[in-house]
Amino acid sequence: MILEKIAKSINTNKHILEKKEISPIVQYIEKNTYKSPQIFSDIGEDSAAVKNNDKYILITTDRIKTEFIENFPFGAGFSSILVSVDDIYACGGTPLAASIIISVKNSTIGEAILEGISEGSRKFKVPIVRGHTNLQSNFCELSSTMIGEIKSEDYISAGNAQVGDDIILAVDFDGKPGKASKFYYDTTTFKSSEEVLRKRSSLNIIAKKHLANASKDISNGGIFGTLLQMIKYSDVGADVNINTIKIPPLLLEKDYTLESYIELYLTTSFLLTCKNKNSEEMIDTFKKYGIFANVIGKIINDPCLLRINNGKKSIDVMKF
Repeated sequence: MILEKIAKSINTNKHILEKKEISPIVQYIEKNTYKSPQIFSDIGEDSAAVKNNDKYILITTDRIKTEFIENFPFGAGFSSILVSVDDIYACGGTPLAASIIISVKNSTIGEAILEGISEGSRKFKVPIVRGHTNLQSNFCELSSTMIGEIKSEDYISAGNAQVGDDIILAVDFDGKPGKASKFYYDTTTFKSSEEVLRKRSSLNIIAKKHLANASKDISNGGIFGTLLQMIKYSDVGADVNINTIKIPPLLLEKDYTLESYIELYLTTSFLLTCKNKNSEEMIDTFKKYGIFANVIGKIINDPCLLRINNGKKSIDVMKF
C-alpha cells in the first residue's frame, strides 16, 4: 500500500509538475540561441560551466517565489543565497560572488530581505558584488545569480548518470522543520558559518577524487523531483527501493512519514550517482563531514523512467 501512496505522491507533487512544464522553454532556448565553443555545459545543469584555461567558471541563477518573499522576507533573502550556493557545491565547485535583483512594495519588506541576504552572505562567505533594485514596485521580486569555479577535470555534471550506477542520497541529519514551512528542512540557520561550509566541502573532496558521475542538490521538488531531473538530463532511468530512504530522527519524532519526507526541500542534501566500486568511499567521505549517506537505488537503461520498489514489488511511476 505504501508503494502506491508514494507513487501517487510523486505524480501529484506540484513542484515536480512545475519542473516538467519548463521542458518546452528549455528546448526552445537550446534550439534558437547562439552557441559558443567556450561553453562546456549549460541548460540542465545546476551550474553552467564556462571554459577558462584549466578551470571552469560556474554560473547559476535562482528566483524566489513572490508568496515566500511577502510572507517571510528575511527567509527569502537568506534563501536567495543558500539555493545558489548549493547549486555551486553540487557540481563540486566553490562559490565566489553573487548578484541580486530586488523589487519591493514597501520599505519594511525591503529591509527584511536585505537583512536575510546579508546573513546568507556572511554565513556562506559569499560577497554580493552587483545587483539591481526597484524600490517603487507593485510586486515583490527576488532573484540571485552566483558565480563559482572548479578545476575543469573535477566538474560533476547533473546529466552524467550512467547505467549501472548506484544512486546515493546524502542528507545532513542535523536539521529541523523550517519556520516558514513544514516542507522546508532547515540545516543552516542555527549553525556557524564554519560548520555549514565544512559539510559542503565534502562535495569538493568527492569532486577532486572523481568519485561521482552525476550530482544535484535536493531542491523544492524533493528527493524524487531532483532525481527525475537528473535522469532526464542523463537520458537514463532510475529504480529506487523506498525502504532504503532513511528519515532524520528529529523528523520521525515530529511524525514525518516517508510520504511527507519525500516532499521536503532538503537543504545541505544531495543526490549523486557513482560506480558501485566508489560507493563505499563516497559514503565514508560524507560521514567524515557530518552527512549521512547511503545507496537507495540503481540507474537503469530505460530513459527518463522513474521506478520505485519495496524489495518485492515495483511500480513504474512516470516518464519525465
